[in-house]
Amino acid sequence: MTDMRNYGISYDTGITADGNCTRKRFDDQVVQRELQIIASDLHATAVRLTGDDPQRLARAGEHALAAGLELWFSPVPCNLDPGALPGYFARCAREAERLRRAHEGRVVLVLGCEISLWCAGFFPGDSVLGRIATVTDPALLRKRDTMAALASGLERAKRAHRDIVHAAREEFAGPVTYAAGPWEDVDWELFDLVSVDAYRDAGNAAGYRDTLRAYRRFGKPVAVTEFGCCTYRGAAGRGGMGWMIVDEKADPPVIPGTYERDEEEQVRHLRDMLAVYEAEDIDSAFWFSFAGFEHPRHPTDPHRDLDLASYGVVAVLEHERGTTYPDMAWEPKQVFGALAAAYARARRP
Repeated sequence: MTDMRNYGISYDTGITADGNCTRKRFDDQVVQRELQIIASDLHATAVRLTGDDPQRLARAGEHALAAGLELWFSPVPCNLDPGALPGYFARCAREAERLRRAHEGRVVLVLGCEISLWCAGFFPGDSVLGRIATVTDPALLRKRDTMAALASGLERAKRAHRDIVHAAREEFAGPVTYAAGPWEDVDWELFDLVSVDAYRDAGNAAGYRDTLRAYRRFGKPVAVTEFGCCTYRGAAGRGGMGWMIVDEKADPPVIPGTYERDEEEQVRHLRDMLAVYEAEDIDSAFWFSFAGFEHPRHPTDPHRDLDLASYGVVAVLEHERGTTYPDMAWEPKQVFGALAAAYARARRP
């Protein structure tokens, strides 16, 4: 068993998908404070900043680097067509290079995330939720034309990566990677690290370690850019799909079913996964995520307690300040302390 190089966490600066933004309010002082907490209180060595606004990412990146964190600068474009991607990533790469030069090279550029789902022109569907609906519908997946369309889309995404990487390397001199979905066929020769959003769930648990080991065949460091689970009993078995208990079409969104809040579910899952990653020689791993900023906790109504569907280590509060951190509008969940303790142990000489 070996310690990882980076014990990290994802931090959202805001992604607008299908008319909804994952972080409507971006307060520079709050962002700075939260990144300091990630470094000093959670004892993380790295942060993966996600978002679709290069300027927000750059501002947060300054704070992350000032806090002593290795920065994984991770733009996530939404619903862009393939032809728009090289120009978008070139602009992001310029921001990442400016940060890299100013902070002694502690920057990794992550060139997108699961673009076959997040971007247009690859999988069937005119929205992110539409494409997710396609790939999670068993009836559609039994149809030959659907499978042909998905295969064709994966090939287009693979070709798009070549143009994206070429455009980014013209602007950025540091290491580059890509946050792949496990279903994507990526040409890892283009990248410096192999990275995957590797949620474990009931369906892949039996072969999970073997899947991770298979990524080592490319002869490059392997990173897990996302892992984690939501905050209700049974959420670990749903992995990356745990958030789908929310009815996002309702106004405001609600959780129509009945779910039992279980913060220990996250704690157990965190400990299980860190043991796997240390045993499997993973270079860096990022718990998803610090907060679900648009999924606040409701103390009395479980159907409005959107934090149940959040992967965050903190529970966002709607109209109050926290007691543990009175300057913040959130309260740590049990996994906050478990993650801090695990990361602190890993950093001890």
